Amino acid sequence: MQKPEFLTDVLQILKTVIAGTGAWWFSTAVLDSELAFLAPWTALLTVHATVHRSLSRGVQTTIASSIGVGLSFVIGYFLGVSLWTFALALLVGVAAARISWIRDEGVAIATTAIFVLGSGFGEQAPLLDDRILEVAVGVAAGVLVNMLIVPPLGDKQAGRYVDSLNERMGGLLVNMSHEFSDSWDTDRAEAWFKETESMSQELNSAWTVVRFARESRRANPRGHHVRSKLHQSGWKSEEASYEEILERTDEGISHLRHLARSLREASYSDGEWDDRFRERWARIVGDVGRSIADPDKQVAPLHEDLTSLSTAMAADNRLPKEAWPTYGSLVASLRHMVLVVDDVASARKAREGLAENPKVSH
Repeated sequence: MQKPEFLTDVLQILKTVIAGTGAWWFSTAVLDSELAFLAPWTALLTVHATVHRSLSRGVQTTIASSIGVGLSFVIGYFLGVSLWTFALALLVGVAAARISWIRDEGVAIATTAIFVLGSGFGEQAPLLDDRILEVAVGVAAGVLVNMLIVPPLGDKQAGRYVDSLNERMGGLLVNMSHEFSDSWDTDRAEAWFKETESMSQELNSAWTVVRFARESRRANPRGHHVRSKLHQSGWKSEEASYEEILERTDEGISHLRHLARSLREASYSDGEWDDRFRERWARIVGDVGRSIADPDKQVAPLHEDLTSLSTAMAADNRLPKEAWPTYGSLVASLRHMVLVVDDVASARKAREGLAENPKVSH
């Protein structure tokens, strides 16, 4: 099964080819342009990863390219085309590219001037309006193709990162459960701790993808269609927020790191663990891990199990007093993890409710 990123890249490549080719055809067949490369070139600049970016960058490209056309016209018409006037056009174009409101596509000022001056300006000087029209054709082609042909959405990529983090967290807890119920050492606890650090790095990547997914829904016909169907299914938009899922996942990773750190520090202790606590706590850890990986599992029994464990341990006067800080820390961290499981599971159900609700499926 192909990754969403691969399919998105393939679609963007195809759309870029279609937009560029369509713009070139329109320039040659309809406008009978003598500088037909301007339209396909600006079309290539306009097909971005999201529709919103295509629109915003398209406006910038139009302005920057129009300035470049005007710059080349003024310099070529009044000063002529020579080594020094060509350098002057580049100097002004590159300097103007620093203007803040067109900075993303500002270099188009210089490159457009290069194209126009380098294509034999003497014969094309009177055709300023035609050059600007070709730029507009290219931008329009890029925007329309990106909007009409499978407008890109980043939801699948975002969902994939979210699910990957949940699976890693759940897998680590299940592994902790197996190791802790039998025996573990400092090296194993250190490996768990490093795994949580790796999760934090993946979380940073997930935030980048989620922000891209949010941008991809702006000005996107598919994004409006998905939101409409979510409202029909009864879910509120904020309930299906990837941002909320990642915020809670970040908290979960922090508590998981605290668990690993507590077990690492406890591995240096010479005292014996209470077998009853070890067995019950390890079982709950495994259940929490499986619940994180499977949002359909009920978390209410986990709350009850932790309360029962805390009550039993508090009533047992045989536990050594020096063990309570460690036991209490493990129980408290796991209780926080259960709360995270509950929130993440609810958010995931909201996110997946669209596919599961027969009222809105197509």
